[in-house]
Amino acid sequence: MKTFFVTIIFFFVVICSTQAQLRFALPFADHMVLQRNKSVPVWGRATKNEKITIQFNQSTFHTQADANGKWILNMPAMKEGGPYEMKLSGNNQMILLKDIMLGEVWLCSGQSNMEFVMRDAFHLNAATNAVNQTDIRQFTVPNEVSLQPLDSITNGQWVLANPETMSNFTAVGYSFAKEIANRLHLTVGLIKDAWGGSQIEGWISKDAMLESDIFNDYAIKFPKTWEEADAQLLKNLQDKLSVKKQQLPVTDLTYLLSNDSTVFEQWLPYAPPSQWDWQGIWAFRGAGFMERNLTINTNETTKPSVLSLGENDGVYQLYINGKLVKEGVGKNSRVFNLPANTWKEGRNILLIHQEKQVDPAWFGNGFIGEPNTLYLKFDGLPVSLAGNGWKMMPDFKMPWNYVHAQNNAGAVIYNAMIHPLIPFAIQGILWYQGESNADRAFEYRKSFPLLINSWRKEWKEELPFYFVQLSSYGKFQNSNQGSAWAELREAQSMTLKLPKTGMAVTTDIGNPDNVHPRNKEDVGKRLAANALVNTYQIPMEEFCGPTFQSVTFQNGKALLLFNNIGKGWQVKDQYGYIKGFEVAGANHLFYYAQARIEGNNLVVWSDKVLDPQAVHYGWTDSPVDANLFNLEGFPASPFRTDQWKGITEENKFK
Repeated sequence: MKTFFVTIIFFFVVICSTQAQLRFALPFADHMVLQRNKSVPVWGRATKNEKITIQFNQSTFHTQADANGKWILNMPAMKEGGPYEMKLSGNNQMILLKDIMLGEVWLCSGQSNMEFVMRDAFHLNAATNAVNQTDIRQFTVPNEVSLQPLDSITNGQWVLANPETMSNFTAVGYSFAKEIANRLHLTVGLIKDAWGGSQIEGWISKDAMLESDIFNDYAIKFPKTWEEADAQLLKNLQDKLSVKKQQLPVTDLTYLLSNDSTVFEQWLPYAPPSQWDWQGIWAFRGAGFMERNLTINTNETTKPSVLSLGENDGVYQLYINGKLVKEGVGKNSRVFNLPANTWKEGRNILLIHQEKQVDPAWFGNGFIGEPNTLYLKFDGLPVSLAGNGWKMMPDFKMPWNYVHAQNNAGAVIYNAMIHPLIPFAIQGILWYQGESNADRAFEYRKSFPLLINSWRKEWKEELPFYFVQLSSYGKFQNSNQGSAWAELREAQSMTLKLPKTGMAVTTDIGNPDNVHPRNKEDVGKRLAANALVNTYQIPMEEFCGPTFQSVTFQNGKALLLFNNIGKGWQVKDQYGYIKGFEVAGANHLFYYAQARIEGNNLVVWSDKVLDPQAVHYGWTDSPVDANLFNLEGFPASPFRTDQWKGITEENKFK
């Protein structure tokens, strides 16, 4: 009898397990938007060889699962409309999806400025008041990585934009979708598929890398396991730190406390507040050291002082000139009131040993918080300790590990976040990425087109691809110092040679002090202008800003010709002065230049350069003075006329 009941239970479990296998793949779910006017692939899982039926929009479609339980069918192109229901039937199970619309679907991908949500953007109140006038929906792909291509997304749902939900919508995507929905009077679906800080290499498939001249060697040696990937990260770090073959700097605490600051010269530079991840020690989670030299005047040594080191709740020990002065744990204990005679005259060594942060755990090591939370203060104004001047070094003697995140290896984001979406029918792609590749800007000339071409190849369609050029952020260098961000913008502009691409220039709406500017509405509108003209064939007088075409040098001046002038030039300066230009002669030495408008052209010159050979415009990380626009309000894109060697040409992905 016992055997009989066990058999019945086993049979019941098998039946339930078998029935539960019938399902749609994500993002097929309630409230989804399907692409109008295109064949629509639909797929999922079932038992092996199970016969599948889908009923949708008064039509019935049939297919059969293969030996592995995978099934797919293609519904024919249908015009916009809805809401509809979709019924999936198998041998013993039925699944019903509701509130499905046929409209326009756009994939929104890239890094944090595409992730940037409506609640953090300007104009949220106005957008919330108008949200019910349009039908916009979003599906968010979870941030995951994999060393092998995955067949399915793990979770997610379609969300309708309303005053309660839209705060979590991609701000750039929402602004774009609002323009499209209002002009075309249909539903727009956004697939938010972005990851902050991600490098472009993580979004490119291994197969595409194998066919690339810049990534072929990497792809051949692609890690098969996370252990191999971790080992490669460790080797790269050791190569940075080693003074001899694989010889790491000494981190014995007794040794560090008994020597002068020269022992720290081998450590990596650190500019807080920031995670170590973004300063050259990627994905390391464990204890480490941070050190800084401070010069103290004689009259300050006899005064009490306040030392503030931002936030981090990891266990710490603070040493000044080899002596332990504070230790503890918790964010609230990082403001230290130090007695007189803590510091000595001249050079002082500030050293902190810190374990990884607990909350939020993803932060790891480093100082979190705002720059004004790092300072040393006596009885006068505080002296900032933010920015350059620090050194960092992992403590490999304590437990540590690597977290598996977006930049541990190439292809890992593609495998988990793009491959499972293919071949979901979409109209096109919006891309906002590049900040994390600025140091490899020259290589971006090839890596960016590789991504676009490889995605199009996998979707088997020359999808429209519209992207955002890097905004203004960081330093205001001149061309003699060079700018990695300017070189990345140039690489983005060069990608416009590919068909069905468009670029939104945003140097005028950035924030030099924040890599995440809050004006995302205009970014979305500029992307939408590209789509309305080039994808939807809606006439507009102009949809982008002036772009450099050619240059002629004569009589000590440069004559510049441009495209996309529209109705004419606009100079945004109360005195009418054109700014942002530099010129150089054969010696490659640049000087700030004057410029004037002559019809649709520009004349640029400098009295310090008698025989100009090159012109730069907006060639800096943060070209806040670049003030050339067309009358339609679109800014001119930064450019240079020369092909002289830049500062990123030698930097390669590895």
